Amino acid sequence: MKNFLPYSRQNIDDDDIAAVADVLRSDFLTTGPKVIEFETAFSEVVNAKHSLACSSGTAGLHIAASATGLSSGEEAIVPAITFLSTANSVRFTGAEVVFADVDPNTGLMTPKTADAALARAKNARAILPVHLNGQCCDMATLKPWADQKDLVVIEDACHVLGGRYEDGNLIGGGSGRITVFSAHPVKTIAMGEGGIITTDNSDMAKILLRFRNHGMVRDPKDFTALDQAFAPDGNANPWYYEMNLLGFNYRASDIHCALGLSQLSKLKNFVQIQNQLVESYAERLAPLAPIVQPVTRTGLGVPAWHVATVLIDFDQANTDRATVMKELGKRGVGSQVLYMPLTRQPYYKKRYGKQHLPGAEAYYAKTLCLPLFASMTDGDIDRIVDALSAALQVRAT
Repeated sequence: MKNFLPYSRQNIDDDDIAAVADVLRSDFLTTGPKVIEFETAFSEVVNAKHSLACSSGTAGLHIAASATGLSSGEEAIVPAITFLSTANSVRFTGAEVVFADVDPNTGLMTPKTADAALARAKNARAILPVHLNGQCCDMATLKPWADQKDLVVIEDACHVLGGRYEDGNLIGGGSGRITVFSAHPVKTIAMGEGGIITTDNSDMAKILLRFRNHGMVRDPKDFTALDQAFAPDGNANPWYYEMNLLGFNYRASDIHCALGLSQLSKLKNFVQIQNQLVESYAERLAPLAPIVQPVTRTGLGVPAWHVATVLIDFDQANTDRATVMKELGKRGVGSQVLYMPLTRQPYYKKRYGKQHLPGAEAYYAKTLCLPLFASMTDGDIDRIVDALSAALQVRAT
């Protein structure tokens, strides 16, 4: 359909295309200088000591979970409202997932729901707070609580690149945590596919780097098999590399990092535009209250809205979500649901049995994501809200 507005999409300019073309004309397509340039720039943007680019946000979460030593017989607390990757990264290590409930009005795990999940756990070792839609969790409370409980903290920040914590620090910087971002095309900046891990811990950064690249090391000071690593004259054999842990091929290419570097220069502008668009949504949706409400603002830190999420009382409107989404589509407006509770997914339902987390169920029952991306205009929002208003008048069949 002409002029169809998807729920999200990348914003690519000629300079982004030129940046990728330059790499294609260069000597390096992967593991070259653009990876280092991108990582350095990313560290500067979020004020982190170390940034590691990887092939996706999922890869970043898997690397982070592995690097912390999470393993079989242990558990990690994960909110029920998140994408598959957050919980799957825990399972990839052999550890089990304990699902935490969320605030029904924000979809965010809270200190209270995290504590309730910990009470159900047998051997919890980690917690993965998820910053959802563009808002961050209450890390000012969750981090000290996790430290007190001796839980490793891995932040899933795939929705909130460019946002700030309540203390003013940019998310991903100024902390001892491991933070994972995504640069998928529907995120604030795009690498095509890509992810970034940040940490201020230099020792952890080295471990993350090994897991990203097959577990390999090439620095002689890291060699352990000394009988084969060094020549009789004491020098390291020039061909030698060593694998002393089981890692993955989760590298990001120079092609992806060139695009990411170009996009990163526009991050501040993208965040500003999308935050303004969300405010415009709030104004234009006001006449549809109380049936339609923007997701509740936490007031914690500064958001970097990734999606425009609304909560719709479909029962009061005498319709259902599927009908509304179909009607929006007929009017050229895309929409999405982020997310169905992971406790409903067949894999996790089979593994852990039926669970009822009332906050997650209440959030899921009402949530709908409307279009949000940096090339949208206020006129687009008028069109979307008019389409939503019309769609809500269509009764379910």
